Formats: sequence, structure tokens, C-alpha cells
Amino acid sequence: MKTRDVGVFQRREKTVEAQPHLVQKADLLACEVPVALVYNGIAHTVMMCTPADLEEFALGFSLAEGIIDKPSEIYSLEVKTLTNGVEVHIEMASRCFMALKAKRRTLAGRTGCGLCGVEQLQQVIRPLTPLNRTLRFDLGKLNDCLMQLQQAQRLAQQSGATHAAAFFDLNGKLSAIREDVGRHVALDKLLGWYGGRQKCGLPQGVVLITSRASYEMVQKSVACGIEILIAVSAATDFAVSLAEQHNLSLVGFARENRATVYCGEERFTI
Repeated sequence: MKTRDVGVFQRREKTVEAQPHLVQKADLLACEVPVALVYNGIAHTVMMCTPADLEEFALGFSLAEGIIDKPSEIYSLEVKTLTNGVEVHIEMASRCFMALKAKRRTLAGRTGCGLCGVEQLQQVIRPLTPLNRTLRFDLGKLNDCLMQLQQAQRLAQQSGATHAAAFFDLNGKLSAIREDVGRHVALDKLLGWYGGRQKCGLPQGVVLITSRASYEMVQKSVACGIEILIAVSAATDFAVSLAEQHNLSLVGFARENRATVYCGEERFTI
């Protein structure tokens, strides 16, 4: 079942000052609702996010967080809209569920950053397999990618309150974009789209995000086999260190006619 792209906006009346008097105008606000991910009947996490593309969010989160190793380990997804939020019920392989129960924790998701539910320092960094170096991307195509990204951000254009994560093929053509009030969730949704194409062969390309590149964004990308991550804002030192350890090509400050390559420059041509 594919989530209908509905309920992502809330129309509100607002008062704005327009000399010489005040006027009432309708405004569109991005919806932010609690979304619970329920694995084999057990609630695992609640994230605040925009109620669209929730099946892809569930799949992407499961892959990026190492709950499953491959999409086929999820047998079914069902989205249930409740009065106080949304539940996504995920039926997955018993082996994965047993492993999840062994490390199960309850998270309180936010649009900000945190390590909610992490109890030990060892839980911050998961063991991940370093990436292969199979791709080459022409950074000269980045300007066009940025233009396509800006034009495709429908929610951001109407609300000014969402982040985006987009996938571009190696020719610089936009393949998919996902938006959300949370930058991590936007990436999870995109990674769900990406992982869902595994049966046909994973597409080759780069991921472009509208936020900074923090360590979680790097970790999620590596976990899903993304070789090139480009951010419009900066990267943190922890993110760069993690990218170097796992052979991820990491770029920040992507702007017209400029970008900062932090590591993995061997994948780029100009």
C-alpha cells in the first residue's frame, strides 16, 4: 500500500501588517505528527514527521538503523491513522525481530538532534562495512542538480519549513526527492525509496541533502550503500571522520560554482 500524499499541510489564518491597516491571510503550515514504528506488534520508536511516504520512511529507517539487512526481510507494511498520530505496523523476519528485542529501546524522536534512548557510548557508532569505490561523478553537474533540487521542493516552497533529500543519477538527473520537517526523516524516506529498488538493481548516483552533514546522515548513507553524500551546509568533524573510515565521499557547502570536498575526492571529476 502506498501512502497517499495528503495531510501534509494545515491551512491557518494569520494577521499580517500591511500599511495602513492589518489584513487576514491564509497560510500553509507543514504538518508535523507523531509517527510510531511498530515491529511485529511491539512499538519501537516515535518520530515527529510529515505524514507522507510513510512506507518508505519505515523501510529506510529500518535499513539505515540496521534493524534489517535487506528489504526482503520486511514482509508487510500497514499505515494506521489514529486520532493522536499515525502508526506504521511492520511485519519482519523473526531473526531480525529477535535481534531488535535484544537491543530494544524506546526513542522519543524530535526534529532536532539527539541521541534519545542511547544508553552507552558504544551505541553511538555501529560497526559498518566500508564502501566500495565504484562511482565517478562530475562536480560540474552540481549546479544543475542544485537548480533541480530547488525547483522540486514543493513542501518547502509552500511552507518554508521542510528539509529535502534527493537522489541524482550520475548524469545529474533528479531521480527522486523526499521532504520532511525533520532532516533525518527526509533522508530515511529517500533511503526507503532507494532500498525499495533493490529487486531491479540499485540505482547509481549521489544523494543531495538540504541540511548539514552530521554523523547520523553519514552513518545512514553508509549503512544503505550510498557512496557520495553532498550537503548544502557544512559537515561536522565527526561526520568527516566517519566518512573517511568508511570510504564515503562527503561534500559540503554546495553552492553555485563552489563546493567543499571533505574526503573521497577520488570519485569526482571536474
